[in-house]
Amino acid sequence: MENSFQNTALAQDDDDAIKIDGCDGANRQKATEGFTGNLKYLLVGIIFGIVFVKAEIVSWFRIQEMFRLDSFHMYGVIGSAVAVGLLSIWLIKKFNIKTLSGEQVSIADKVFDKGQIYGGVLFGIGWAITGACPGPLFAQIGAGYLAVAVTLLSAIAGTWVYGLVRARLPH
Repeated sequence: MENSFQNTALAQDDDDAIKIDGCDGANRQKATEGFTGNLKYLLVGIIFGIVFVKAEIVSWFRIQEMFRLDSFHMYGVIGSAVAVGLLSIWLIKKFNIKTLSGEQVSIADKVFDKGQIYGGVLFGIGWAITGACPGPLFAQIGAGYLAVAVTLLSAIAGTWVYGLVRARLPH
């Protein structure tokens, strides 16, 4: 009971909202966005999906090549994404870059937990079996790979189950 009270107290303090049950992914955006504001996310998502399909990132065969170590294609894509992400985070921190709405971008320090190893292994197994990771699922469906809808529903179900049991898991 005391832990639940502490989490509630932390949730009420905006500066500590990130500490709720160890989760570092809390959205701390102050301003809400309307329908037209959210259209930019839809547009970027559509463009990303087109790029994923054209670059063959959503191709089951490319993903299987990666897991069989037959091709560098996916490793190059993932490696360049990591490099762009590192550079972006560095630039945001160095120049104190704000969001388009002028809000401060705060990036919390990450804390290692052995559960990340278990989760990564499960994620990799699922990725190897299905040929899909959560990012390109919608692009795969949009490209006509309708069987991927089963993977999408499974990902949603897994997320829902994790939400149910999260408080009982070691974090």
